[in-house]
Amino acid sequence: MSGPLQVLALVGFPALALLAARHVKQVAWLGPVVVCYAFGILLGNVPGVVLSERLSLSVSEAAVPLAIPLLLFSTDVRRWWRLARSTLLSFVLACGSAMAGSALVGLMVRERSDEWWKMSGMLVGVYTGGTANMNAIGLALRVREETLILLNTADIVVGAVYLLFLVTVAQRIALKFLPPFPTATGWDDAPEQVRTALFPRRQVGGMVLALLLAAVLVGLSVGASQVVLGGLEPPVVLLVLTSASLAASFHPAVRHLPSYALGDYALLVFCVAVGTLADASRLGEASLFVFAFCAAVVGVSVGLHFALAALFRIDADTALITSTATIFGPPFIGPVARALRNRELVVSGLTTGLMGYAVGTYLGLGVAWLLRP
Repeated sequence: MSGPLQVLALVGFPALALLAARHVKQVAWLGPVVVCYAFGILLGNVPGVVLSERLSLSVSEAAVPLAIPLLLFSTDVRRWWRLARSTLLSFVLACGSAMAGSALVGLMVRERSDEWWKMSGMLVGVYTGGTANMNAIGLALRVREETLILLNTADIVVGAVYLLFLVTVAQRIALKFLPPFPTATGWDDAPEQVRTALFPRRQVGGMVLALLLAAVLVGLSVGASQVVLGGLEPPVVLLVLTSASLAASFHPAVRHLPSYALGDYALLVFCVAVGTLADASRLGEASLFVFAFCAAVVGVSVGLHFALAALFRIDADTALITSTATIFGPPFIGPVARALRNRELVVSGLTTGLMGYAVGTYLGLGVAWLLRP
């Protein structure tokens, strides 16, 4: 396959996946992320189709740094401190539980894989923030492509099981040991970027500005690494980029740019590109271990979070919505809040989900470096 055609497939397919998710029930049920990964794996393993591994790797390494600022521009840091005390506390406990759970499971299975500490750090990133954080940490730690795709796939499957639990019996079980949700005051507005699945035409100009600003911040972060350290160090680049993006979000003009959907699109491009790097013959060798690792981390992290919520007397709905915010991120807040029959949770859930995007990379890299043999 020629270079331009390969780039077109990597960058263009997510648009088809998003469009199909709106009109095809099966695609909507699977989700664009799963479809993009599946397409990438299929494209990379079709007999007779020769792809440039370097080109796919370049696209994947460019997509995540662009996604980080685009996702963080909409963060309103000042709002964090206006959340109810119980919401902030539950969010902190959920993050701490994810860190402890990932570290504990990693230490227990450290003899099974030389990348166990990297996997622990990546799972901290995704279970405090989101897919962008996990993949950013994976790129920063130079994790193998097979591990990256397996961990993303395991996260999707394990996450689906936990989501089913959240929208069915979770509230009834949680109320057996947590107090009920009290009446609280919430905000009436939710970030428009979070609710936007596709790109409205009226927002194209704002998206172009957001993309240009994101590219500038990426360039500055790379330049800072080159000047200070004399070379390109991915962990430094990503930490500087995250900090710069959060700093930019303090400006109202930046915060109101329609950047969130564009950042989500960049993640889908990453999914396709990484999928093409996955050798199907090698995926089966380690898949069971990675799936078990991921499931164990979720089980320990969620169990510890709810045990701490009971200790601090956090209500059931707040514990469930902050668990959703950290495990899944903002897109799933609405469905879970609806299942809990509690509209007041929507905005606080969205905000803590965005907070997770902001801190996930820091926490994940921190845990990985602490565990590094």
